[in-house]
Amino acid sequence: MSDADAHRAVLAVWRVEHPRLITSLARMLRDVPLAEELTQDALVAALETWPTSGVPERPGAWLMATAKRRALDRLRRGPMLERKHGMVARELEHEQQAAPDLDSALDDDIGDEMLRLVFTACHPLLSREARAALALRMVCGLTTDEIARAFLLTESAVAQRIVRAKRTLSESGLAYETPRGPERAARLASVLEVVYLIFNEGYTATRGQDWQRPQLCNEALRLGRVLTAVAPDEPEVHGLLALMELNASRTAARTDAGGEPVLMLDQDRSLWDLLQIRQGLKALKRAQDLGGAGGFYALQAAIIACHAQAPTAADTDWLRIAALYAELTRVAPSPVVQLNRAVAVGMAQGPAEGLAIVEALADEPALKAYHLLPAVRGDLLLKLGRFEEARAAFEAAAELAGNGREKALLLRRAEEAARR
Repeated sequence: MSDADAHRAVLAVWRVEHPRLITSLARMLRDVPLAEELTQDALVAALETWPTSGVPERPGAWLMATAKRRALDRLRRGPMLERKHGMVARELEHEQQAAPDLDSALDDDIGDEMLRLVFTACHPLLSREARAALALRMVCGLTTDEIARAFLLTESAVAQRIVRAKRTLSESGLAYETPRGPERAARLASVLEVVYLIFNEGYTATRGQDWQRPQLCNEALRLGRVLTAVAPDEPEVHGLLALMELNASRTAARTDAGGEPVLMLDQDRSLWDLLQIRQGLKALKRAQDLGGAGGFYALQAAIIACHAQAPTAADTDWLRIAALYAELTRVAPSPVVQLNRAVAVGMAQGPAEGLAIVEALADEPALKAYHLLPAVRGDLLLKLGRFEEARAAFEAAAELAGNGREKALLLRRAEEAARR
């Protein structure tokens, strides 16, 4: 196996196994930053070993065993020996024979290790921005670049934020824990944000050659469903689940046989998952019944519901979508929401109206490197017959796009404008 093939295999295994590794180590060590560091050590060991030895038959087990060996080595060398070494040694030596920890189980009504770890990373000691960045990096395995793009920040700014957050957690001695009552409520908004961003990265990948990363979408959906049991009376929990279910219902129609992106208005709606649409609409109704119709996630879900309930693209209620975006702009003002509103206004009132909104966003610092700003501008210019300007806008968008499939789509749109 070549080094390049081995590295690709390591990273593919890492994407799948990382959450399980860090949750197991965090539970064992009661130290989230140390668990994340040891999973990175295991990754480095695989990158050094597998090109020569080949990929193990059970790569996940190999990574776990390596991380646990590194944990013992670290604890033997460090000052935490008395506090943690005995606990870790017993886990390693007797984990197959150990009886269930009934006291822990009774004290943990979350019932999901991954979600429990996200709650731990979203501690109030950290700023809201740091909580989400730390959880996405440590718990979910997103790269610093992927997180930076999600927050429309520079990679260096996100890296510094994560380093500071890790230091705070390490110095505080914060345990791997299950918060309850007011403590849980204080973390819930950050947990929802993490799940939302995991789903977004899976729905449209920022990097690589795949348009979608279904594993991330499925994990976010799973966490969202668990959250509805953990916090059944929180409307935004149901709003987020509705948003994810409704978006995920289009998965099969979002790419063609060759994996190329298919835009929503061109999708074969017979491929949309009707069961998932019904689940999404049910979750949206629950959010609305709980008084959360105007919530950040519920409003977005209501927008996607307009698409889901339209038999054809021509039947889409763009006036309602534009009105919902106007309300979302009031609830959670941001340049990205405004850009999305521009698309809806362009469809409801005409491309000139939508373009006026886009042009007003041209100097927004947060959108300087955001490829969808010139992409939306190009689409509106194309509809106005300003073909040369549209071509230039699509080429600018392709230059900024990090995903290979998306870049190719934008370049095709530039060629389409050039031929007009």
